[in-house]
Amino acid sequence: MTQPGSQTLVLARLEQLVRVESPSRDAAASRRITDLLAAWFAELGLVARRIQSASGVHLIIDDPGDGVGAPILLVGHSDTVWEHGDIETRVPWVHDGDVLRGPGALDMKSGLVMIISALEQLRGVAHRPVRVVITCDEESGSPTGEAICRQAAEGVAAAIGFECPHPDGALKVGRRGSTRLRVSVTGRAAHAALDPESGISAIDELVDQLVGVRGVIAEANRIKEVLCNVGIISGGSRANVIPDHAEAEIGLRFLEARSEAFVLDRLTSLTPIRAGARIDSEILTHRPTWAPKASDQDLLAEIAAAGAALGQMIEGRPAAGAGDTNLVGGPLGIPAVDGFGPMGGGAHAVSEHILVPTLFERLDLLVGFLRR
Repeated sequence: MTQPGSQTLVLARLEQLVRVESPSRDAAASRRITDLLAAWFAELGLVARRIQSASGVHLIIDDPGDGVGAPILLVGHSDTVWEHGDIETRVPWVHDGDVLRGPGALDMKSGLVMIISALEQLRGVAHRPVRVVITCDEESGSPTGEAICRQAAEGVAAAIGFECPHPDGALKVGRRGSTRLRVSVTGRAAHAALDPESGISAIDELVDQLVGVRGVIAEANRIKEVLCNVGIISGGSRANVIPDHAEAEIGLRFLEARSEAFVLDRLTSLTPIRAGARIDSEILTHRPTWAPKASDQDLLAEIAAAGAALGQMIEGRPAAGAGDTNLVGGPLGIPAVDGFGPMGGGAHAVSEHILVPTLFERLDLLVGFLRR
């Protein structure tokens, strides 16, 4: 069990980490927070391998443990959805009894502190080999983190993600696939009154294409439910000019691989309705569907057994949101669970918070699971 003195250190680390604001795709902020994390790992005698990317700095850390068996991969991210200054205005650091608030406290700096604190408690104790991957762009879809997660997953026995759990504390076993796709239309500009026949309206073409997207989603829903949201539309310049460019950004969520493949194949091969128009579809970010599998349930059962020894009841079920664990639990087929972070609420909202007692319960569970 995590002792009171150790609890004080855990909370001090968490405050320090939250106060290092780290918005996605801010390279300087990424360096600051990964420098701090790397220093903490160094105090444990562990070397953090830095991987520079366009988004910032990723970290991979190996703890050989007792050297027996393949490592358990612990998956985290250092970026948040919050901008610089939000801790002073919108989401101040507040520790009030069992509730702790701050930007990224839940998603997922508490999870990172758990990882470091668990490895600290396991120093000198026989435990499974551990590999840690901390990406820097999870909140923006892991455009560079995907390759890092795949690299870190080579040769591991299982993976645990440190996103927040279900509201009741259940772990996440299986998560929807998530894809962001941009559809761009190129038309031809012309005066809308004097020479309309010479123009090709990119906006009209885009509108008709989006109506067609509805049909594709309806077809896919006969296989398995797909969520589709056209979140951004832009184009045109003036009401008297036929627009020569328009684009839309579409968010897609998938429950299983067949419907995912069907939709992405159709939406990346759209053909123009208007002669002379051009359509380009680009996948911006892609986290593949992670459907629950038997090996995930076996891993969950092993974690639940560790929990039972501590008097904790651990359950798991699928979740709607996607994360970096999708990248290893889905197409790579690695046994995985997510939602190992503490309970709380308000992820991505000004009410973001964790419930402090559950932070220590989860930390004890992680140590118990990793010990021999």
